[in-house]
Amino acid sequence: MDDITRGIRIRRGGPADAPAVLDMLDSAVIWMNDRGNTEQWGTIPFSEKPGGPELVDRYLTENLPYIAEVDGTPAATLVLDSGPNPRAPIAPAKEPERYVRLLVSHRRFAGRKLGSALLAHAVDETRRAGVRLLRVDCWAGGGGELVAFYERHGFTSTESFLSGTWPGQVLAQRVA
Repeated sequence: MDDITRGIRIRRGGPADAPAVLDMLDSAVIWMNDRGNTEQWGTIPFSEKPGGPELVDRYLTENLPYIAEVDGTPAATLVLDSGPNPRAPIAPAKEPERYVRLLVSHRRFAGRKLGSALLAHAVDETRRAGVRLLRVDCWAGGGGELVAFYERHGFTSTESFLSGTWPGQVLAQRVA
């Protein structure tokens, strides 16, 4: 289903979107590194990272991917799943849930509120599925800026975790 909000078209994604999603991820890694953040996603572009392209392919085929387009150009993506990555140190919820596995925008579209539009779409999709819990996990380093972003979008911090030395935060939102 397509959704048009504030000039942003949100559509279901699929395998054909892999090059665009890899480009989004690569632009995010470069942007983070330019700001001194080498911890969140490392320093290697996602398209060159061992297993990076395969992970994107799995996101686009095994999960519920959504693409936000600006003037017909894929500009951001959100991937929903029915729970956290089974290999992550995060317990599944004790009820049905939707889980944000990936949210990223291409940096050339910064300031367009694409992440906000995609999170609102995730809430709508969760509601349409009859599910009442939407969760996400994110990097909790860097002064907690990313955690604050999700909190501004209606999420509440629930549990912290470490994946090696990578600090993470799980956040949840109840969907009416």
